[in-house]
Amino acid sequence: MGLMLLAASSGGTAFAQGGPLVLERPSRVISLEPYAPNILRVTMSTDRAGATSAPGYGFVAKPAAEGWTHERDAEGYDVYRSARMVVRLAPGDLPKDKLPRPMPLDALNLELRSHYFGGGGGNGPNDGGRGPHNDALLVTTPEGKTLLHMRTWMMAPESPEVAANDAGAKGYRVSSMFDSPAGEHYYGLGQQQKGWMDLRDHEIRCWHDYVAIGGQDVCVPFMVSSLGYGLVWDNPSKTTVDLGINGRNLWSSEVGDRVSYFVIAGETSDEIYEGYRLLTGTTHMLPRATYGYIQSKAIYPTQEQVLDVAKEYRAKNLPLDVMVVDFLNMTKQGEMDLDPKRWPDPAAMNRELHAMGVGTLLSVWPHYAPGTQFYDMLQSKGWLIHTRDGKPDSGGFTDAIGPNIDTTNPEAANWFWEKIRDRYVKPYGFDYLWLDETEPDVDPAKDVFSVGSGTRFYNVYPLFHTASVYDGFRRDFGDSRRVMILARAAYLGAQRNGTVFWSSDIVSTWDMLKRSIPAGLNFTATGLPYWDTDIAGFFSPSVPADYHAPHKPLIDGSDVRGTIGNYEDYPELFVRWFEWGAFQPVMRAHGERNHNEVWAYGKQAEPILAKYLRLRYQLLPYTYSLAYKSYQTGAPYTRALFMDFPNDPKAADIPDEYMYGPALLVAPVTEQGATQRTVYLPAGCDWFNYWTNERLHGGQTITADAPIETLPLFVKAGSIIPLGSEVLSASLPQTVASVRVYPGANASFTLFQDDGKTYGYEKGAGSVTTLTWDDAAQQLKHEGAPGWSGPDSSVVTVTGK
Repeated sequence: MGLMLLAASSGGTAFAQGGPLVLERPSRVISLEPYAPNILRVTMSTDRAGATSAPGYGFVAKPAAEGWTHERDAEGYDVYRSARMVVRLAPGDLPKDKLPRPMPLDALNLELRSHYFGGGGGNGPNDGGRGPHNDALLVTTPEGKTLLHMRTWMMAPESPEVAANDAGAKGYRVSSMFDSPAGEHYYGLGQQQKGWMDLRDHEIRCWHDYVAIGGQDVCVPFMVSSLGYGLVWDNPSKTTVDLGINGRNLWSSEVGDRVSYFVIAGETSDEIYEGYRLLTGTTHMLPRATYGYIQSKAIYPTQEQVLDVAKEYRAKNLPLDVMVVDFLNMTKQGEMDLDPKRWPDPAAMNRELHAMGVGTLLSVWPHYAPGTQFYDMLQSKGWLIHTRDGKPDSGGFTDAIGPNIDTTNPEAANWFWEKIRDRYVKPYGFDYLWLDETEPDVDPAKDVFSVGSGTRFYNVYPLFHTASVYDGFRRDFGDSRRVMILARAAYLGAQRNGTVFWSSDIVSTWDMLKRSIPAGLNFTATGLPYWDTDIAGFFSPSVPADYHAPHKPLIDGSDVRGTIGNYEDYPELFVRWFEWGAFQPVMRAHGERNHNEVWAYGKQAEPILAKYLRLRYQLLPYTYSLAYKSYQTGAPYTRALFMDFPNDPKAADIPDEYMYGPALLVAPVTEQGATQRTVYLPAGCDWFNYWTNERLHGGQTITADAPIETLPLFVKAGSIIPLGSEVLSASLPQTVASVRVYPGANASFTLFQDDGKTYGYEKGAGSVTTLTWDDAAQQLKHEGAPGWSGPDSSVVTVTGK
C-alpha cells in the first residue's frame, strides 16, 4: 500500500507498511488486515503476538491489502478504507462523555459494589487488559450504509475447569459485542435443529453436540446478515452466539488468546459466499452419480442383501446410483476389514454392481478397539485421542468400539487414508466413503489432540478427518477420480474436502421433518452447499401399543406391517419426506427399519415414490449445472428465501419454503393428513405452478393443493429449466430431452456437461452452454457448446404457449 509509519497519537501507534494496520494501545493491540476490497480481518489481543498471528484452522486465503488506505481524522478515529468498505475505529482514549455508560449511581453504591464485586471498567491501566475495551469499530459501505458496529471486546480469565483442561497454554475467555439493529436477520452458524430459520432472538450453542435437543448441533462459525455482510468467527473452541438479545449480538468463546473475526461485505448474498469461498476454499463438484439416488438402511448386513436390493431396482426399472455398506461391516471395530462370513467376495460384489451402473458408499469408523491389530501401534505413537495423562479416551463406549484416531496428527491422518486405500478402495473397488463419528463423538473437552487441547480445538476434528481422505485421494488418484465423502459434522473450510454433511441420527417423526427443513437451510446458508437428511429419519420413536395417527393416514400401510409395525402413518411420513428429498442437494434414504426401499412402504406409496425418484433424474441437467455454479461461486443451490428475495420482508423468516436453484420454489408438506398447505410466493415476480402451469402473482400467500402425490412446487417467472432423458443411473450418458421456459421476465441459465467423474473441470474441461430468454421478443438463444441435438423446436417449450 505504500503507507507511511504513523507517529504516536491518541494514545496509540499505528503501523501499516503494505501489511495489516496494527494499532498499539495501552495493554492491547488491534490489527486490521485486508484479504480483498470487501473482506477485512479484525484481530484484537492483550498480546501483540496474538493480535498479529495468522488465522486459525480452516482458512486458505492470503492477505491482500491492495487498494486499502489509512488516515486519522480530526476526531482521532482511524479510518481504513477500500472501494467496498469503510472502517472507523474509535480512539483509544475517548473522553468519558463519549463512552457508553449505565445510568448514574451514587458514590456509596459504587463503593460498596466495588468492594464486593470488583471494579474496573475497561481501558484503564489497572484492568490487566481484560476489558471490556471500548474500541468501537464501525464498518460501512462507501455510501455510508452501516454494515456492522462492534462496541466492545473482552479477554477475561478462563473458567477454572477450562484452565485445568487447557493446561500448558495461557488462555482467556474471549468475547465481542455488536449492535443488533431492529429488523436485522441472521442465518447460518452450522446446524441447529430447533426449528429456527431466522436466528435472531436465539442463543446458538456453536459446538458439536450429538445429543442436542431436536438433533445434533454442528458448529460452523460463519453467519450471514440481512444487512449485507457475513461474519466469520475465527475460534474453534465452544462458542456461544446470542443474537438480537437486548439489541446486541454477543459472540463468546470458551478459550483463546485473541478476538479474531472476518467481515465480508456483499451487495448480494452470493457475493458474501464468494468471500467465504476465497477465505476457506472451493466446494468441489461431486461425482455425477452421487447427484442421483443413494439407497441405504441401517444396516444391509450382507453382500447378498446389497446385491438383491440393487437387482430389484433394476428389475423394477427404477433409477439408482449408490448402495450403502453401513457400519458393523467388520469382524471387529478397528480391524479395517469386512467380515468374510457376510462379505465373501466384496470385489465381485462391486464388479456386479458396477455392471448395473451402481456404485458403493462404504462406512469406515475412526474407532480402534483394544486388542485389534492396529491398536498397540496407534497407542504407542500417540495417534489415538487421549486424556492429558496419555490414556486413550473411549468416552462412554465399550471396549468393543474403543477411542478415535487423532487425524489432526498428519502422520496418523496419512496412515488412516493409506489403510482405507489399501484395504478397501484398491482391492475391493469401493467408490465413496462414509466417515461417520466425525465430531468426534467422544467429547474431547478433557482430551488432547495433536494440535492442542480438545478444549481449545473442540470443533476442528471434522475438518482434519475429512481432509485425511480427500487429500489422500487427490494425492494418489490425481484428477482421475472425484471424491465423495459423507460426514456427520463440519467446520470452517470442510466444504473443500469433497464432503456431503448430513443431519445426523434424527428421529422419524413429523415434528423432526418440520425441524429438518430450516436446519438444512441454515446449514447451506453457512456456505457449505452439500447437506442432506436420512430420508424419513434414522431412529424410530417408541410407538405406543394403542397408537393411532392424529388423522386418517393418506397412505394405507396395512400391507407392510412387517416394516412399519403399528406406526400406521409412517408410510405417509416416508412419502412426504421422500418428496422433499428429491430437492435436497444429495438424495439419500436411510434409517433403522427392516426394509427401506421405495417398494417397502406399500402398494399405495410405491408409485408416488417412483414418480419423485424419476423426477430427481429428470432434473439432473438442472441440478448438475447448479452444482457447477456452486463450485464457481461458493453459493449454495439449496437457498433459503432471504438469498434471492432480500427486499421482501416476508421472505426473511419462512422456515418451510426454499429455492432449489434460481427457478424452483419448494414447499414441503410437514403436517400429517394434510392435503393442502399455505405457500407464500415472494414479491417481485410472477410464479407458475409446476404441475398445472397456472400463473400466479408474487407477494401473496395462497393455499396450494397438496394431495399425497403432490409436493407444492412453483417456478419463478423468467426461468429456464433443462430436463434430461430417462436414465437409470446418473453415471450414464444423459441427453437434454427438453428445455422449459417460464416467461414473464428475461432469464439466463448456464448448462454444464462433462464426464462427471474426473477433476478435468478444474482445468476447463466440459462444455458450457449459455441459455438466454428474451421476454420481449419471446425468444430463446444459446451460445457456446451445443446443449442438445436436433432443432430447438423439438426441445424448447414455452409455458403458456
